[in-house]
Amino acid sequence: MSPMMRERLQRFKQNKLGLGCLIIFSIIFGLSLGAELIANDKPLLVKYEQNFYVPVFKSYPETTFGGVFETEADYKDPAVQQLIQAKGWALWPVIGYSFQTPNLDLAVPVPSAPTTQNWLGTDDQGRDVLARILYGLRVSLLFGFALTLASAVLGIVVGAIQGYYGGWVDLIGQRILEVWGGLPMLFMVMILVSMFTPSVYWLFAIMLLFGWPTLVGLVRAEFLRARNLDYVRAARSLGVYDHTIMFRHILPNAMSSSLSQLPFMLTANITALTALDFLGYGLPPDAASLGELLLQGKNNLNAPWLALSGFFTLAIVLSLLIYIGEATRDAFDPRR
Repeated sequence: MSPMMRERLQRFKQNKLGLGCLIIFSIIFGLSLGAELIANDKPLLVKYEQNFYVPVFKSYPETTFGGVFETEADYKDPAVQQLIQAKGWALWPVIGYSFQTPNLDLAVPVPSAPTTQNWLGTDDQGRDVLARILYGLRVSLLFGFALTLASAVLGIVVGAIQGYYGGWVDLIGQRILEVWGGLPMLFMVMILVSMFTPSVYWLFAIMLLFGWPTLVGLVRAEFLRARNLDYVRAARSLGVYDHTIMFRHILPNAMSSSLSQLPFMLTANITALTALDFLGYGLPPDAASLGELLLQGKNNLNAPWLALSGFFTLAIVLSLLIYIGEATRDAFDPRR
């Protein structure tokens, strides 16, 4: 690690608010990645007749536990539970429901209020809200990370080409970006998504189509400034290839402004995905998402725990990302 990068990292650590938000966000992200171990309708570990089984990772037929069916065991079935308890034991997750598992033991109409079984209540199909938040948060964060990374790579490449070559290349690129940036992203995405069968890959490609210009202006400005510096001229005079100069010599010195924008890009991408899910143009209907939970809250005003759970989850995650972004921006500020 270079001395400058170490200094920036030290400045970030000195920002207690940003560092604390990064730690909390990392914990939340880690919990969402391990959602299957926290919320699942299958045991984490089963001991039966001196043998150990891990149903959360592998499927077992009911006959494995003394049943009569060759199909996968339904561990919520009282008969299967009795078979396991007779000759062993089962270790269950903290939340005994997956994101698609309805609570069939409810004695009240759905959506039901929070109870000791369902800590944040159930939705209009009897599914556990906390389990859906965990799985939906993982989908939103992973989707946002992937979209941010892909948008950053495309934006850096386009901005580097424009800034390094300048002239007609830069002029044509700027005109295209002005037209592209003037398009209403949300409405264009809604129109394009409605033309295809709902799919995560289609949604990702369409959102990437309108998300890549974010970093182009920043990278272009850095390359326009750096292309006439002495070390670049020296590399050119030595016959170094343009792509080597761009990505090995100029880009490492121009990354500070781009890196400081990544948390804000991630925030924007998560917000856009949530908005599309809320409007019904996002992820497939069976997928757990925060936007779908907010939509259920709008459709079930008599169940305020739905809207409040989705709102506070989204507000906490986005607030953490904003504070992390501000700390990163201050740490990479060249004036400090």
